[in-house]
Amino acid sequence: MNFQDSIFKFFCSTTGYTIESTTLFGIVLILFVYLIFKILGKLNVKIDRRLGIAISPFVLLGSSMRVLKDSGSFDGCLYQTPGIYFLIFGITFSLLLLSLALQRKWQIPYYKTMFVIGLILVAPILGILQYNNLLGLAYVFLWFIPWIIGFKIIPWLVENKIVTSIHMFDATTTFVSLTYFGYYEQHVLPNYVINLFGTPLSFVILKFIVIVLILLGIDKFSDDKEFNNYLKLIIAILGASTGLRDLLRLLYST
Repeated sequence: MNFQDSIFKFFCSTTGYTIESTTLFGIVLILFVYLIFKILGKLNVKIDRRLGIAISPFVLLGSSMRVLKDSGSFDGCLYQTPGIYFLIFGITFSLLLLSLALQRKWQIPYYKTMFVIGLILVAPILGILQYNNLLGLAYVFLWFIPWIIGFKIIPWLVENKIVTSIHMFDATTTFVSLTYFGYYEQHVLPNYVINLFGTPLSFVILKFIVIVLILLGIDKFSDDKEFNNYLKLIIAILGASTGLRDLLRLLYST
């Protein structure tokens, strides 16, 4: 297999997730995440709440486009993993540069420009989606309430609560989809855990433990506040993108 064939297989494979493809995705993701951090530093973009606000509509954009790909409304390798991540990054980064230029010229906060443009881009796609399964939404909400109450009570850093809540939302949506609506898990590790213990609830518990340990490790072993914020932002994006995709796909189903 030549290099072109390998790249095509990486972006366009329809055989589902395997250990090999998951490992490759992980390596590419780590390299890409590190590169983005360096670029943001060169652009003097602070990793804070404003950056999170700026990119939030684009996370929703990627998730909704992926749902349309799953439903057959969209076609092409760019609308599936990992292509969708590169596509959304290209759109987001281009608009970041534009927003920073507008900020320098007219003092318009970059995150406000990005947020508004992001909403404009995602609104038509959300309008295309059909929202048929409101029962699924109700189940997700009911199963997610205990997590909301728990994080309200537990004394912890606010950003850690937010990141963990996002991943518990993702895990809850997966649990509801598998338990009540006959979905199947595509990813290698969650599928292995669910099959090992015989219940989707095992994935929820494992994900909670893993995310908490990762966040505790970041706080304990890294003194770079900016890099810590960046890592937590990336972790939040990964959880939000899959969680929103699963929720929209659940709502889209009949």
